[in-house]
Amino acid sequence: MVNFASMNVAVVILNWNGKQLLKKFLPSVLKFSNGANIYVADNNSTDDSIPFLQTTFPSVKIIKNKTNGGYAKGYNQALKNLQEDVFVLLNNDVKVTENWLKPFIEAFKTQPELVAAQPKILDFKNNQYFEYAGAAGGFIDALGYPFCRGRILNTIEKNNGQYNDNCYIFWASGACLAIKNEAFKSVNGFDEDLFTHQEEIDLCWRLHLKNKKIKYIAQSTVYHLGGATLQSSNPKKTFYNFRNTLLILLKNTKGNSVWFLIFIRLVLDGIAGVQFIVKLKPNHCLAIIKAHVSFYKNIPKYLKKRKLTKTTLRYYYLPSIIWSYYIKRKRTFKEL
Repeated sequence: MVNFASMNVAVVILNWNGKQLLKKFLPSVLKFSNGANIYVADNNSTDDSIPFLQTTFPSVKIIKNKTNGGYAKGYNQALKNLQEDVFVLLNNDVKVTENWLKPFIEAFKTQPELVAAQPKILDFKNNQYFEYAGAAGGFIDALGYPFCRGRILNTIEKNNGQYNDNCYIFWASGACLAIKNEAFKSVNGFDEDLFTHQEEIDLCWRLHLKNKKIKYIAQSTVYHLGGATLQSSNPKKTFYNFRNTLLILLKNTKGNSVWFLIFIRLVLDGIAGVQFIVKLKPNHCLAIIKAHVSFYKNIPKYLKKRKLTKTTLRYYYLPSIIWSYYIKRKRTFKEL
């Protein structure tokens, strides 16, 4: 039994039609999360996830969301009535390891300015490598492109202990995000208009604007399957990734320079679209076009959200990860 003392912990797993994933990955959570309350927040699944949970894992608390509002709304609905001090938001395709929660709690107790954290995230399919969605902590460039220690664009590093140090990061992965209840609710949770993808980056950005700290905790390790709900081959994933990065950039970057940054992004997105055509993936090119159209439609709404963000900060790690990767040929975080 892990002694969390005065800090109560809720592990909350968002699920949509993920019975098989719960069957495979939930046992590790139950085995290694003693001392925490385990919840499954079901996003109105149409499979038999809930009956399965009720009969197979009766100790798990079930939260039934009335609609499938994606990652953002799903978690907002699930967390609004929970009272635990710390939420650990965990994908339903993550295998956890022994004592995975303890390093988070110790960090939160000893560092008052720390409000969110992520573990070392390795690939469940190839556990010697980091996993795409988070790796060893997230960063961002001036154009809104996210990247990680251990994963630059599509280049993923082997885990050789090179990132065994704890460090402050810009964003923590939504695949396994530990966050203080008070901090989550102080920024009104996730932006539900994003629906899915990049919402954790937007959340962390808004926490930074409140001078809060986010950290990568190397002593905690999890294994993420990745792409279980929406695979990279699905054009919907391309749509949300391209649209949401533009919306987040507009929302959180202060000053008129944001329009220049967005223009550059649109040009680079166009180049990416051409590459998809060359690779015989026209549906992904179409997804980028749809993402841009949706971005234009959402500009008025996000300009209003932008007005609510009055603070500014130097948020980016470097001007362009695209330039560093393709022109300077820097393929690992330590080379940047």
